[in-house]
Amino acid sequence: MMVGVDIRDAEVIAVVVDPEGRVTARVSVSARGADLVTAATSAVERVTPASSGPSSLGIAGSSLDHSTPQLVFDALASRYAALFPQRAALGQGSAAAVAESWVGAARGVADVVYFAIAAHATAGIVRNGEAIAGAHGHEPAVGWLALNPVEREDYRKAGCLEAEVAAAGIVRRLIWRIKAGDRSRVQEKVNGDLSAITAELVLDAAREKDGVSISVMRDTAKYLAMAAANLVVLADPEVLVLGGLIASARDLLLEPILWELSRRLPGAMMEALTISTATLGDDAAAIGASRHAASAVAPSA
Repeated sequence: MMVGVDIRDAEVIAVVVDPEGRVTARVSVSARGADLVTAATSAVERVTPASSGPSSLGIAGSSLDHSTPQLVFDALASRYAALFPQRAALGQGSAAAVAESWVGAARGVADVVYFAIAAHATAGIVRNGEAIAGAHGHEPAVGWLALNPVEREDYRKAGCLEAEVAAAGIVRRLIWRIKAGDRSRVQEKVNGDLSAITAELVLDAAREKDGVSISVMRDTAKYLAMAAANLVVLADPEVLVLGGLIASARDLLLEPILWELSRRLPGAMMEALTISTATLGDDAAAIGASRHAASAVAPSA
């Protein structure tokens, strides 16, 4: 049995994965009002059968903020050392890349780049079947890709790409357009309360042919394609897997991303590249973490 844990901003997801990569049990525990160690401990205890024998435990978390994931990892390792003799931690983007190359959109492919946006921008590279995490475990910190020569305060807090294309960035750009005088249907949906706007509302409005929302999503697609192109030219993968909002909103984003990629990649590289949308959804990082831990060398006592 393999257990994978995904540590998010205010939620912990734990899954049990069988040797074929199927999720046989899943638990989501809110961390709002509680610390992540407590939430992770609860998730692992709820998802792990009492009769289970020695297993592997993988933890996925932010690749840049090591403190919280490492704190959770150390706490669980200490508490469950006998139950989980094989343990390993990995960044969320790298973990998702491992999962998609194992049982997802790039099943069985040894060289994969994974790129996704949701609350954050994440990426991972699998080379020869193994995740590349970098010398300091920071993996591809894709949110910090510098794609705009203009320096802004939010770039220095979250990174240029994340500030532009993560969910909060999409909302922020729509609000800027509204404050600049553009009229959007989203304003009507929130009764003029701009603080109530969400990325989902922007996506829905774009599907309803709202001109401002369509423009925001086109700009988003351009940033996404630039980031994806940079990842591809650096890693030269066989498959590029696009996840998160790119997969769930592929009706809005995939075609413009593909068009931009064709303009920004060398012809031979674009022709040789397979581009797929992710298939494992919200469980990808937890599944990949479980796989990574199961194949890791057991830590010494």
